[in-house]
Amino acid sequence: MAYLADIVIAFPKQEVAQNIKKILGQSGYNIIAVCTTGSSALQQAQEMENGILVCGSRFADMHYTEIHEYLPEGVQMLLVASAANILEREVGNLICLSTPLKVHELLQTIRMMDDEMARQRRRAHNRPKQRTKEELEVLEQAKRLLALRNGFSEEEAHHYIQKRSMDNGTGLIETAQMILSLMG
Repeated sequence: MAYLADIVIAFPKQEVAQNIKKILGQSGYNIIAVCTTGSSALQQAQEMENGILVCGSRFADMHYTEIHEYLPEGVQMLLVASAANILEREVGNLICLSTPLKVHELLQTIRMMDDEMARQRRRAHNRPKQRTKEELEVLEQAKRLLALRNGFSEEEAHHYIQKRSMDNGTGLIETAQMILSLMG
């Protein structure tokens, strides 16, 4: 089964929020919170690493554009509002559905957003990790030490560290640190 995103639902009318919660909950989504103010929606969204905020356009304390501006990077917004209240349609991590809302459109849109977030997580997981200057220096020191003590070329030293890292189930930098502490 595909990943099902965590969801926060926020509408000024509790009844609307509860109806959407019921629809999404019956479809297997994890509803983190139901909110009636923009500030509480933002507070709940801040606690999610990634997920979806399903919300209306106007709250007593803020407008959806303000909420969108302060959303964490991994949280997408699904705006459900009348066409007249939707100002910005071409904004990253903002999807709009016009009212009156159709259940199948809501579920299809949430599924599409969920699938896209899963693809982004896979791409991020497969992307090589960026190393700090300090980590790169540890790796270089370990390679120099292996070259000095064992006569390895830089490429051979790097391959040796990689192999030990895989064999031991440790990270490359951790392995380089172990080599420095054992041989240094």
